[in-house]
Amino acid sequence: MTRLADVAEASSEIAMAGARSAKTKRLAAALRAADTEDVPIIVAWLSGELLQRRIGVGWAALSTMPPPATAPSLTVAEVNRAFSEMAEASGAGSQTRRSALLLDMMSNSTELEQVFLRGLLAGNLRQGALAGVMVDAIATAAGVKASEVRRATMLRGDLPAVAAAAMRGGSGALDAFRLEVGCALAPMLAQSASSVEEALDDLGAPAAFEAKLDGARIQIHKHGDEVRLFTRSLDEVSARLRHVAADVARWPATSLVADGEILWFAFAGGDNGPRPLPFQETASRFARSASDELPLSNERPSIFLFDLLHLDGVDLLDRPNAERRAALEGLASSAKVVDRVVTADAREAQTFLERMIQLGYEGVVAKSLSAPYEAGRRGASWRKIKPVLTLDLVVLAVEWGSGRRTGKLSNIHLGARDPASGGFVMLGKTFKGMTDAMLDWQTQRFLELAEGPTDGYVVKVRPEQVVEIALDGVQTSSRYPGGMALRFARVVRYRDDKSSSEADTVDTVRAIHARSRGEHDA
Repeated sequence: MTRLADVAEASSEIAMAGARSAKTKRLAAALRAADTEDVPIIVAWLSGELLQRRIGVGWAALSTMPPPATAPSLTVAEVNRAFSEMAEASGAGSQTRRSALLLDMMSNSTELEQVFLRGLLAGNLRQGALAGVMVDAIATAAGVKASEVRRATMLRGDLPAVAAAAMRGGSGALDAFRLEVGCALAPMLAQSASSVEEALDDLGAPAAFEAKLDGARIQIHKHGDEVRLFTRSLDEVSARLRHVAADVARWPATSLVADGEILWFAFAGGDNGPRPLPFQETASRFARSASDELPLSNERPSIFLFDLLHLDGVDLLDRPNAERRAALEGLASSAKVVDRVVTADAREAQTFLERMIQLGYEGVVAKSLSAPYEAGRRGASWRKIKPVLTLDLVVLAVEWGSGRRTGKLSNIHLGARDPASGGFVMLGKTFKGMTDAMLDWQTQRFLELAEGPTDGYVVKVRPEQVVEIALDGVQTSSRYPGGMALRFARVVRYRDDKSSSEADTVDTVRAIHARSRGEHDA
């Protein structure tokens, strides 16, 4: 039986390893040393996930911990069983039961094990063991090609299960994975491009440019009258979207697997046509939707399809994009097919991009006409292009880092200037986009600006340092006092040429938020 201590030690060492090759080597060693039955659990944990997905344990439960055990005693299997019990607890007394299980687990954990479990349960196990690194580690540990692991993961959509198969049966076990209608596939993702010209250079001309919809990703499986719907994270939502499943069941195809998005549209009336709701609102409606719940009178959900992976017994995954699109356009369904233009002309592609933005979409995705569907990867044959928003904001506080950022000030709290009060309105946090040199610089800089103690988790600083932040948009949020939060914020550069009095105002942020909601013209 694999000890929890061995996994916690591996996690700590992986976090401290700087090079991808070093992380891969340490992960592979951990998998080789593990009991075969524990491999799926360890792959999930060291990828920052639980096999149970959600177990009902939040920040509040993790805020206070019992004294750690002096010696390790827990096994991976024991802890995983406890997680399963927490996930299955329901009804009266369920929270008490979860708390008791958590207390027992933590009481029997050493200090290193407690650190690992808290990071895992809080969702901030920042050790750099992303999916690509884990795939390489599994391949190394099992003595197979990384491409074989990626292919099997694409078809199964379950990296822990693929890891177990690879460790047990090598290439032969991985080759047995096939596309199965009703079994979710890992979705293909897009890399970024800064412009349509860059996308054409990278993909070759001509290329397809498709509307980039800011909706909820949905994977549709139909086999006869049975329909299964999956999210981007491969959670099944068929029961939650029974009205959608019933509609798909009427499509004339005998079997299919299609990739698309669900968007909710608001109908403003008058001369204004339907406009897609911001992602946050679409996601909210997607999450709470039910078969007996009717949409609001001025809102309608719509399915948009952009790829077809299987149709009536024929797998299309490895067919060229142009062929898959032709099959999709020939599919008789109630779903819409995303807008698309095929061109070698950058000006025509730019015009299409600008029109999609005017319609309220995020931008476009450029796609190679000859490439297959590379499920489970940010494939080089898809390039997303969208306008980049930037704001000059002020750093209000900084958090000490963990893992390889231990000892450095990392996560920065961001605020916009509020002329009305003379202060600043917090809009979110970010640790993304920071280089090692930037981390070193900002640690020294913010210790100089510190207002009060610096030995706590959060260090408050004088609001003097301006930072340029790139973001994907602004969304409604009750978490921050301004009622707004930055979406996918990342650091571009620090602006030593600007004083805090020159930072962007909260009114500027409100205007971006309003435009995203279609409340006035951009």
